[in-house]
Amino acid sequence: MFSFLSNLFSPAVKVPDNIYDYKVDAIDGGIIDFAAFRGKKILIVNTASFCGFTSQYQELETLYRQNTDKLVIVGFPANNFMFQEPASNDKIAAFCKMKYDVTFPMAAKISVKGIRKAPIYHWLTRKKYNKYADSAVKWNFQKYLINEHGILTNIFYSKTSPLNEQVIEAINK
Repeated sequence: MFSFLSNLFSPAVKVPDNIYDYKVDAIDGGIIDFAAFRGKKILIVNTASFCGFTSQYQELETLYRQNTDKLVIVGFPANNFMFQEPASNDKIAAFCKMKYDVTFPMAAKISVKGIRKAPIYHWLTRKKYNKYADSAVKWNFQKYLINEHGILTNIFYSKTSPLNEQVIEAINK
């Protein structure tokens, strides 16, 4: 019933068949074109600056720098949970750079749930699009791993550190 209600109240959203068809606004005003990531694993993470998991930015950056040859991380700031990302894109970008020296791509602030859910999160959370699993974004710093062929293979919830053995193993698989 929940998915019925979700579809009933959600605006029509065009959801591409393939992760590589996505182009999203970058936090710096540019565009992030997922087609540029073909052949690499992609870790998509919804982020927030005032969350108990915010220190995962540092772990994500470490993971990114250790695996730049085979992994790209894309952060999606979102203010969906307890108003933990209230800032503008400019302030979020400055915070990420100053506090954690983030160099991985950061998208412009979006919504990861509800009626304003961004199309890429429709793809990530619906099995009919991602061919892996239905899921709900439960909190900030939930992680979706997509393999080198554009297939969603793993979902890691907020409590799972980006440097957790399971995450590392999935990236190295």
